[in-house]
Amino acid sequence: MDRTSVSSSNLASVGYEPTTQTLEIEFLNGSIYQYSGVPPSIYSGLMSASSHGSYLDQYVKKAGYSYRKVG
Repeated sequence: MDRTSVSSSNLASVGYEPTTQTLEIEFLNGSIYQYSGVPPSIYSGLMSASSHGSYLDQYVKKAGYSYRKVG
């Protein structure tokens, strides 16, 4: 999956596959996680948020989307 670099103190890059609604996050420590069933509106909000890490925490992690570590 192609990811876009982001300016963040915690995230390195973000990718999204709309057909499967899979959000892929690469953290600065090198780990990569995929979150399933994430609607396009959440991805758009994440990419336009002033703090990508805070948005990810509030609207993805705390929202309870299932995830798996892929790297």
